[in-house]
Amino acid sequence: MVHSNYICTMLDCKTLEELVNIDSPSGYTEEASVYIYDLLKSYGWNPEFTNKGAVRCALGEAPQLVIAAHVDTLGGIVTGIKADGTLRISTIGGVSLNAYEGSYLRVRTLDNHTYHGTLLLNNPASHVNKDLSTTKRELETMHVRLDEVVTNESETKQLGIRIGDFVCFETHYTEYKSGFIKSKFMDNKAGCLVLFELARIAKEKGWDVPVELYFSNYEEVGHGGTGGYSEVADEMLVIDMGVVGDGCAGKETHCSICAKDSSGPYDYAFRKKLVQLAEANEIPYALDVYPYYGSDGSAALRAGKNLRVGLIGPGVSASHGVERTHKQGIQATIDLCVAYVEDRFLND
Repeated sequence: MVHSNYICTMLDCKTLEELVNIDSPSGYTEEASVYIYDLLKSYGWNPEFTNKGAVRCALGEAPQLVIAAHVDTLGGIVTGIKADGTLRISTIGGVSLNAYEGSYLRVRTLDNHTYHGTLLLNNPASHVNKDLSTTKRELETMHVRLDEVVTNESETKQLGIRIGDFVCFETHYTEYKSGFIKSKFMDNKAGCLVLFELARIAKEKGWDVPVELYFSNYEEVGHGGTGGYSEVADEMLVIDMGVVGDGCAGKETHCSICAKDSSGPYDYAFRKKLVQLAEANEIPYALDVYPYYGSDGSAALRAGKNLRVGLIGPGVSASHGVERTHKQGIQATIDLCVAYVEDRFLND
């Protein structure tokens, strides 16, 4: 396989947009997992749910290689109702409050009602708050303003909103002719698209390979990769966002190959093979080290899994903020995954 000069409009991101538009903060991923299950079924595979609600799908018997991506995202959870009817929240995952201030959101209740709102600084009007620009953005100085006629705690409670209800942020998914995709949660729904494409390609090519696709649902809170996938596997290839930022080599148009993150180095031989395949197949890539990062592979290793782990993914700008990636980076990641599967299991 030789990587061709990729035309931005070739990659169909319909399934990515559909998945992005399904709320799925860690702990509230059932609808997204059902979408993944149904999509894989429509491709002709036989996926299954794990006990924790993740999705796995074997492309052959006795999977030796797990290719993993996570469907869960950042979000929030209601921790209280204030005297004026607004909400206090706790974040799920590493939400950047500076980046999320002003974000539209949905509150999903236990009674299956949905209410809309906005994450705001306390006293957010510049005409009355002289400290607006200097106030530190933290949970104690912020609130959710509901788009309902409520003025006190009792009126908000009457809506059925209670502690523990999930807060799901609007994504504002937008594709551009240039190939850029701008949206919250490219970390890591862009990675899920890579697995969708692998499932589709595997069926088209008639693969019968010992590979399992695994969509974890608790990565953002640290335990998505601790189990639920094939117990006989000896390798895990994690597909997660590549960091783009100061001090990192990643680009949105490239597949990032991670040598080390905050949990330590990934398997050297695995990384070496990925680099060799990228270079042999002219796949645009960047080698990188992420100083403040952990993955499902990190969780698997901490859980004592006897796995060789590699980490790759499309470059994502402004991670955990106003994220952006590019179709070229997604395609490069797909190409590298295909090259690895073919090299390990299909080439003589």
